[in-house]
Amino acid sequence: MSHNLRPLHDRVIVKRLDVETKTASGIVLPEAAAEKPDQGEVLAIGTGKIIDGKLHPLDVKVGDRVLFGKYAGQSVKIDGQELLVMREEDLFAVVDGK
Repeated sequence: MSHNLRPLHDRVIVKRLDVETKTASGIVLPEAAAEKPDQGEVLAIGTGKIIDGKLHPLDVKVGDRVLFGKYAGQSVKIDGQELLVMREEDLFAVVDGK
């Protein structure tokens, strides 16, 4: 999937993670009422940012689970799947899964 897109420089391709559609009390929320999640999985990364003529690689890697702002990135639709293209600086943190 991510082979179709190759981000440039310090950009990353992120797939939003599915949002929970059931509240703690068991009420099922319609898709329109559910908030967009602010977590995602990195599918592809660029080569890095050029600073003072030197290439600095990105801190994130493919497969990382990351946090970002609700309105961060540019939404694109590839093969029917909505993805986000954003700069690494738009990411807030990497979530450690273990």
